[in-house]
Amino acid sequence: MSLLVKVCGMTRAEDAAFCEESGADFLGFIFHPSSPRNVDEAFARSVKTSSAKKVGVFVKQSAAEVIEIMKNGRLDFAQLHGGQNEEFCDTVGRERVIKVLWPQRYESSKEFQDDIDRFAPHCAYLLFDAGKSGGGHGVSMAFDVFEDVEIPVPWLLAGGLSAENLEHALITAKPSGVDLNSGVESEPGIKDKNRLGDAFACIARQRRG
Repeated sequence: MSLLVKVCGMTRAEDAAFCEESGADFLGFIFHPSSPRNVDEAFARSVKTSSAKKVGVFVKQSAAEVIEIMKNGRLDFAQLHGGQNEEFCDTVGRERVIKVLWPQRYESSKEFQDDIDRFAPHCAYLLFDAGKSGGGHGVSMAFDVFEDVEIPVPWLLAGGLSAENLEHALITAKPSGVDLNSGVESEPGIKDKNRLGDAFACIARQRRG
């Protein structure tokens, strides 16, 4: 499977278009009022794509609210970025859930593996973010955390990724895909074409390799 690319934090239609033209497989729309990248359903619905899938990022909504926003925003996937459990994933629909875990929360690789095994049957993708909560903060993680776990579903790596650390991340962590956000911005919610171009160039080299 070719390396997957998600660019999160879409707030401008021109950024979404540029990301898709550059080769993004997923575009992320954040539905969290305290985020500087927060958007509404009307904006998500207004962004038209030809092949990229649209992902809603949810933190505190109920499952019913997630389903309603996905419908109104014409979203393909729900990225569950809070404490949602397996039942929540199943209610939204496992085939359209991207479940987020934070490797740095765990005191041992066994604890990390236990949560991977817990959620893998209930989602289409797992996403591993840096830090211990939240996201979009520009912090990266030690990628060797993935050496001691088995991940049975496709998974995305997130956390301060940019052209400067992407090659190392891809070689060391060996993810199914990457999630770009703060590392390709000029300011929160504003994507930087030069940084995006450099990141996609790095990704293209890895895809060819």
